[in-house]
Amino acid sequence: MLKWWKRKEYRAVSLSELSWKRFRKDKQGMISLGFILLIILIALLGYLITPDSTPDCNHQQLEVAIRPPGFQVQLLQVKLANEVPHRNFIEKMFVGQPSDCQTIPIDSYRTVGDSVYVRLFEDVGGDEVGYARAQLHDEKPVITKRFLLGTDRYGRDVLSQLLIGTRVSLAVGGISVGIALLIGILIGSIAGYFRGWVDDVLMWFINVVWSIPTLLLVIALSFALGKGFWQIFLAIGLTMWVDVARVVRGQMISLREKEFVEAGKALGYSSSHIIWKHLLPNVAGTVIVIAASNFSSAILMEAGLSFLGLGVQPPTPSWGMMMKENYAYIVIDHAYLAIAPGVAIMLLVLAFMLIGNALRDALSVRD
Repeated sequence: MLKWWKRKEYRAVSLSELSWKRFRKDKQGMISLGFILLIILIALLGYLITPDSTPDCNHQQLEVAIRPPGFQVQLLQVKLANEVPHRNFIEKMFVGQPSDCQTIPIDSYRTVGDSVYVRLFEDVGGDEVGYARAQLHDEKPVITKRFLLGTDRYGRDVLSQLLIGTRVSLAVGGISVGIALLIGILIGSIAGYFRGWVDDVLMWFINVVWSIPTLLLVIALSFALGKGFWQIFLAIGLTMWVDVARVVRGQMISLREKEFVEAGKALGYSSSHIIWKHLLPNVAGTVIVIAASNFSSAILMEAGLSFLGLGVQPPTPSWGMMMKENYAYIVIDHAYLAIAPGVAIMLLVLAFMLIGNALRDALSVRD
């Protein structure tokens, strides 16, 4: 007889635990998951980690426009005429904090008594400009700022715009996919479970929407709903549900003939109860994989619409908008202005595609 400390306990491994173990063995999937979690963290922290914490990272300094990565400049901080109210931690994280002073790029400065004399940035041979100490920021009248990714044509910090742009990409993916899943699962479930004339009518509607090119349909809905932040989410979500509906319908057709469905009908369960409690959980794995794929498609679609001027409107930072504003610099010495958001889009889309493949393998019950 084995002693109690030598006994081994055996238990059944659930399908979710088995899927998670399979997923952890996929290195590409784990790296993609880590990258997506990092992007989500950046989007949540928002203005707390951006070098430019003003709303929409829209602090413009035309004197230092189109500067290369690593550019460094001294800034004179001049008080504003009106006092700017300071926002709390949560407000600053989500909407930013307006600057409480005006910054002026300078080459050099010297202090004489209660006055500070500065030579403006790249003002070769120009006279010094004097400011009274009372006009300047109390603690640090002059600061040194480094732009790690340079500045755009308006003198805005490219790194700040890139970081805040993650919010638009994740939001358009999440909201659009949510709308697509809601509509697609509802229509697909009804068509696949009830069959007959209900299936014929819904499949006719699905095929009509399916026959219209997705991009053209999104553009048409964008014109109908108008340009804006929420309109683009609705436009993309209302065009991505067809894939979900077709797959869910096919799964429902095969599952509705199983014994547990017949048992549910014999026990007197309603159709809605059988669909919601018994059929949809068996379709969840397939829907999750489709959602990951649609997430990347939504990001690409939003970037394309923003590039065409139909997506998120300025000054809201968007990776697609950044490419639109700076694509002309690709052929000159400032190609990084368009390449940086392009690389960000590529990496995020690739991460969702890889995690979708990893989920497909992990949720497969054939092995």
